[in-house]
Amino acid sequence: MQCKGWYRWLGFCFLVTCLKSDGAMAAPVVKPNIIYISCDNLGYGDIQPFGSKQHRTPNLTRLAAEGRKFTHYYSASGVCTPSRAALLTGCYPSRVSMAVTDGAVLRPVSPIGLHPNEITIAEVLKDVGYATSIFGKWHLGDQAKFLPTRQGFDYYLGIPYSDDMTPRPNKNWPELPLMENEKVLEAPTERALLTKRLTEAAVSWIRKHKEGPFFLYFPECMPGSTSSPYASAMFKGKSRNGSWGDSVEELDWSVGQILDVLKELDLDQRTLVIWTSDNGAPRRNPVQGSNSPLAGWGYTTAEGGMRVPCIMRWPGKIPAGTVCEELSTMMDMLPTAVRLAGISASLPHPIDGKDITSLMFGDETVRTPHEAFYYYHLDQLQAVRSGQWKLYVTAVAGNGGKELKSGLFDVVRDPGEKVDLAGEHPEVVKRLTGEAGKARRVLGDRGLTGTGQRPAGRVESPIAQRLTKD
Repeated sequence: MQCKGWYRWLGFCFLVTCLKSDGAMAAPVVKPNIIYISCDNLGYGDIQPFGSKQHRTPNLTRLAAEGRKFTHYYSASGVCTPSRAALLTGCYPSRVSMAVTDGAVLRPVSPIGLHPNEITIAEVLKDVGYATSIFGKWHLGDQAKFLPTRQGFDYYLGIPYSDDMTPRPNKNWPELPLMENEKVLEAPTERALLTKRLTEAAVSWIRKHKEGPFFLYFPECMPGSTSSPYASAMFKGKSRNGSWGDSVEELDWSVGQILDVLKELDLDQRTLVIWTSDNGAPRRNPVQGSNSPLAGWGYTTAEGGMRVPCIMRWPGKIPAGTVCEELSTMMDMLPTAVRLAGISASLPHPIDGKDITSLMFGDETVRTPHEAFYYYHLDQLQAVRSGQWKLYVTAVAGNGGKELKSGLFDVVRDPGEKVDLAGEHPEVVKRLTGEAGKARRVLGDRGLTGTGQRPAGRVESPIAQRLTKD
């Protein structure tokens, strides 16, 4: 991979910060291993630690008992591609031209993807000695220049986009491939075996890199985007909720395998494990996934579309059996990883994520570093949250996609967004309307301006150039 000049500078700054003022070497930072597991379309209420009565998830129950639940953890989008771009870059999708791609998400054989000049978590960590890998669903571009191996990952095994993106009439889509680095291993791949095969491969990779430090990104392929999610024979037909439940229970097995190998290799005290979903469960008929008690479905800006279950575990660092109710986001992962790795250099451009180590390690008195959070659907700003308040700044489809939702909601006391309090709190409406104005100036809003707005000084991706020309 071509070395970016910024990384040479970052490495130099990192070396300098290891020196004391008298020129002596300071104690080296002990860099933790970081494992980030993100399921595909799994809902807020789909696991036992977040209230599920249908799915058996004993390993996630164990993870929560040994770590901290984050009950107000947000994706930056209700759909896959922009969500993943935000996670890896620490930016709202519009900053990195991933808010609008081939529609809502990237399609097979698309000529666009996450721009290679964007800076990812993997690149930042790799530059300070981390081994980096990804197992699972990428969905940030399937052409060679957009693959994970061009974005800081030493090793990649998985599928390049959603599991339902298979050959269709009038679409020049290939069979779903299983890829290793930049080569296709097989096509079509057996979707029912993806969770099992990728988990086993991730465990093997951990064994090979047990000396650390390592960053393992595991974007699970399931429950996925098909109407009937897949599971291996070990789990098929075993749950009380059909194929969706079978898939969820195998995902629980998957995280259990990761936890078991960490314990076996005596890596628990050196490893941060983060488990979450990329966005909420989508609306299906009959209903499969659950976002309970949140309003709405995946692919929307309702709470159920963008607030996702999250559990973080690091024995000896994160207090066991605790809950964080403060707002945090996937975009926080890059600056948090920078802090944990002991990197004191600044990123060369604005990002939207915040260092949330205080939320991870502190007590219930610690407050969110976010003044506001913006709910974008594609490149349209639809809502703003600050504190407990969420204001819809444009009327959008609500539950079931029928009625229009608008108004002000206390999403701490009313996560189902049932009671509009705009009339009772005009001062809050005014304040959040002002926050929306800030977002529009920096991130744009197609609903008002006709186009998204890229911050100055950033490298334009092909999709940004296309939108500008149009």
